[in-house]
Amino acid sequence: MRRLILLAAVLAAMAGPVRAVTPDEQLPDPKLEARARSLSRDLRCVVCQNQSIDESDAALAHDLRIILRERLLAGDTDDQAVAYLVQRYGNFVRLKPPFQADTLALWLGPLAVLLAGGAGAAIYMRGRSGPPAPLDAAEEAELAALINTDEAH
Repeated sequence: MRRLILLAAVLAAMAGPVRAVTPDEQLPDPKLEARARSLSRDLRCVVCQNQSIDESDAALAHDLRIILRERLLAGDTDDQAVAYLVQRYGNFVRLKPPFQADTLALWLGPLAVLLAGGAGAAIYMRGRSGPPAPLDAAEEAELAALINTDEAH
């Protein structure tokens, strides 16, 4: 039983990423198909969001792969084909959106969150530093009463 589990784990590790491109989507020209596959690895499935359209088996990813191949067959350059999809779906369709005004939040957002968290942690730690304030007379009397009550039991 252990050998079977080990074999399954080894085979799963060797499998690598599965491609969702179906044979009916593939172009007959190997050069065009290679271009389409290369481009589709850099385009995001807007349904799955963290998968490329090359990896996703979502219906929309299938449609995007078909549109991309149609654009290449129509004679578009790689940049023109990607620009067509960006025009329809926005820069979000790119897995690596360009650094420009409308994508600043995508690029700088994680840094801003990290800096805000660091500043919050620094303020919190700064407020906690130093020895605790000494007890006043009333607090000392209350503490003594509590200690005496515990010792009586």
